[in-house]
Amino acid sequence: MGSYSFRRMNSADLPMVLRWLETPAVREWWVDADGQPSDPLEEEDLHDPNVAMWIVSYRDHPFAFIQDYDPHAWAGHHLGYLPVGSRCIDQFIGEPDMIGRGHGSAFVRSHVDALFARGAPTVGTDPSPNNERAIRAYEKAGFVRQTMSETEWGFCLLMTRNAENGI
Repeated sequence: MGSYSFRRMNSADLPMVLRWLETPAVREWWVDADGQPSDPLEEEDLHDPNVAMWIVSYRDHPFAFIQDYDPHAWAGHHLGYLPVGSRCIDQFIGEPDMIGRGHGSAFVRSHVDALFARGAPTVGTDPSPNNERAIRAYEKAGFVRQTMSETEWGFCLLMTRNAENGI
């Protein structure tokens, strides 16, 4: 598709990311178990050692957010069954004109490949089972459906991609 770059999110990015969180395509899915908007990102979130937040750019144009985190950092996490060293991801495209053009699966694949290169054996994700666009993007990026799970963030479809599969 093209070249994507990832840089660690910093406090100067908060206004842009908060604006992205208000777009209809993001607001529909970035919610808690009650369907209410998730807590907005704050400065202290950027310093959580268990979560790495990234701004994704395409041809030097920032357009998306992705975070990867250690599911073992939270007791009872629904993806805590993954092997030690695994990472989990959440992401969204914040610029509406970049949606539906293949960027989601492409930058997710690129980021997950980088996580594998750094030693993660498996990467998991947990979209809403109703978020067909996200599920298709994850499948295009090599993720496989595992099972449904009720979580503190609502009902989720657990999906994984393993480094050993090379996909």
